Amino acid sequence: MSVGSLLNQFDEGLSSLLGQWNGYSTAIITSFVLILTYSIMNRVEPEIHPMLLARQASGSPVRNEGESPVYRGNSAPHGMPLNSGLNVKDPGASKWAPGRDGDLRDVWRRAVSGPPEGDGSKGKGRILTVLGSEKVIEHNLNDITRQINLVGRHIASQGGSKVAVYLPNSVEFISTLFACSFYNLTAILLPFDQPEDVIISMLQKSGADTVVTAPGAFPFDNVVKSYPALRQLIWVVDDGNKHLDWNEVPKGIGGSVNVSTWQDVLNDNPQSAGVELPEVDPKSEIQDVVFFWQSKPNALEEMVRFTQGNLVSAISAQLTAIPQKERFSPADLFLPSASLSSSFPLILTLAALYSNASVAFNSVAGTSPDLVLATAGVAPTIVVATPHTLAKTHAETAGKIASLLARLSHWVSTRSLVQNGAMPAASFLASYNDSLRPKIGTAGPPTPAPGKLRLLYVADPAGAAGAPRLSERTLSDLRVFTGARLVYALSAPKVAGAAAQTQFHDYRVGGDGDGDTHFGPPLSSAEIFLRDSDAHKITDESYTGEIVVRGPAVAGGEAALGIIGTVRVDNTLAYA
Repeated sequence: MSVGSLLNQFDEGLSSLLGQWNGYSTAIITSFVLILTYSIMNRVEPEIHPMLLARQASGSPVRNEGESPVYRGNSAPHGMPLNSGLNVKDPGASKWAPGRDGDLRDVWRRAVSGPPEGDGSKGKGRILTVLGSEKVIEHNLNDITRQINLVGRHIASQGGSKVAVYLPNSVEFISTLFACSFYNLTAILLPFDQPEDVIISMLQKSGADTVVTAPGAFPFDNVVKSYPALRQLIWVVDDGNKHLDWNEVPKGIGGSVNVSTWQDVLNDNPQSAGVELPEVDPKSEIQDVVFFWQSKPNALEEMVRFTQGNLVSAISAQLTAIPQKERFSPADLFLPSASLSSSFPLILTLAALYSNASVAFNSVAGTSPDLVLATAGVAPTIVVATPHTLAKTHAETAGKIASLLARLSHWVSTRSLVQNGAMPAASFLASYNDSLRPKIGTAGPPTPAPGKLRLLYVADPAGAAGAPRLSERTLSDLRVFTGARLVYALSAPKVAGAAAQTQFHDYRVGGDGDGDTHFGPPLSSAEIFLRDSDAHKITDESYTGEIVVRGPAVAGGEAALGIIGTVRVDNTLAYA
């Protein structure tokens, strides 16, 4: 067939097509072009490759009888050591030399000195105390160093060795913890706002000889009568009560307890005293930190002793658990909205200090389930909260989404998370519900506002009675409501920080979404396996049994959690 014939056929076909063209043809072609253009212009790349979510941990090639394979997160593959510390490089050491695991003293030294050269981040973090929504106090880091030194020396000079800290979240709480580390004292972190009998029981069980506490919260008279081993008491007095005489010892005690105030300890020394931290001897003995695990409110349960190695391993695991560009930095403001007497919020707070992020302390934290109230006065970028707090926030906000447009706006944002694997982009429809969302962070003019909330942490306490379990649907809703990514962890008595937690970019909602939940893969400081229980036996087809965790972040090296778990097809840990 010649070229001329082909051209004639093409011309005839085109003429026939154009001859049949009408308004319907125009509408169909226009719609097709618009759909194609919209698909190309609005295509969203997932924030993480789906294959990385499909297999989030790896099991050991063999397993023991009655046990599942040992699972590790992909950041700590089998054959490599688990994350044991902070890899601290001492001044003058070769950059090729391995670093030390470190201890809590290195955390505060990093907070004071700032990021090391070549780290890429600049500036030191700030320490803030939030007093309501109107008053925010910024503390000088050198002043806190002075508090650490003087309080540590005072306790040691009075013969103290076991220091119970019974305070709400505050600068004095964290200063006492570091003072114990620098002066080789055992820190005992007591849950705040407890009944009198529980306080006495915790003191007796821990053998504390010194208490740092606040007036009005600690039943001094009855404690001294019931616990004669108490030798020293330091009151942390607020500004409104400084004029009172807090050094008076009640009659009948016979002067057996040395009573002083935090302010007296500081004021009785020259301003130049204690401004330099003691030299760090890496080989010196550092005492443990004691926690009390409560599975029921106002009830004494289990005393757990963590070594400094357990704590720094957990800190390091949290620092590396999120992508490099999303890690804590001096641009962040971290707010612990959960009590620091629990290891999970404390480990994250120490990780923020080590990363030179700013940290705000609020005495409301841990006692109020209201996230808006707990964040009043500051605009945090990272918050650690309790399941009760987030469950209340979810219920209140979800109840406001009632209209058709409000539900459509929520559906669009949820679809971006679940289907596209990306946080919702700003749009007119997505912003329709902005007025209904919780107002997290209300910084005033004197308060630093480094940015919008970007990350929420929450941990489910293993085996705790009454703690709400957050489903995948609830977590997805909270991401939409707050505009922040959310990390859901599993905490346990003998595991510093968390045993496992969801990945930073895991937005999936599986099944019906309302009952499903999981805790992601193990952190790089721990490995997990399941063991036979009375009701469940491990087989090649079913890995369901008692959760066991071991690693450098675990007290004693290994701990059975006493709860039944299972490993899902994506190798994430979940309750059975």
